[in-house]
Amino acid sequence: MNMIYRNPRLFRWALTWFPPYWGTGIRITEVAPDYSRIVVKMRATVLNRNVFGTHFGGSLYAMCDPFYCLILVAKLGRGYVVWDQAARIEFVKPGRGTVQAVFEWSEADLASLRAQAEGGHKVLPEREVCVSDENGDVVARVHKTLYVRKKPAAQSQGSSPV
Repeated sequence: MNMIYRNPRLFRWALTWFPPYWGTGIRITEVAPDYSRIVVKMRATVLNRNVFGTHFGGSLYAMCDPFYCLILVAKLGRGYVVWDQAARIEFVKPGRGTVQAVFEWSEADLASLRAQAEGGHKVLPEREVCVSDENGDVVARVHKTLYVRKKPAAQSQGSSPV
């Protein structure tokens, strides 16, 4: 597995300082030791506000873009192909201040994906994450469709998570 996945603290640090995130004030504030949960926050800054003084929609999406996929890569291991396939964002209300999104995959979800992908079948799980403001009000909903398939070499051997 990629070295960055060996240590949740290193993973969090690397993503927080990834230039597109650092430049827009996006911070990864929590990574569960088993990578089952990631919490991302973004404070409003001059670099991520639109002409109306609220969070720029592109920044709201950027803070949500890779995390469901990254969790699956960490949890399923090298024996699986995991990609983002599609995404859609629904803006519910203007975002002000600090906003947050929480990404999670349960063990039951992962077991279901593994079972569906057995034999090399592609699986297209769908997830939704809500971006909430400091009051807990939903600012945006991001809908993601992922692509998961067991790699041919791993189909007969099984794969191990990180």
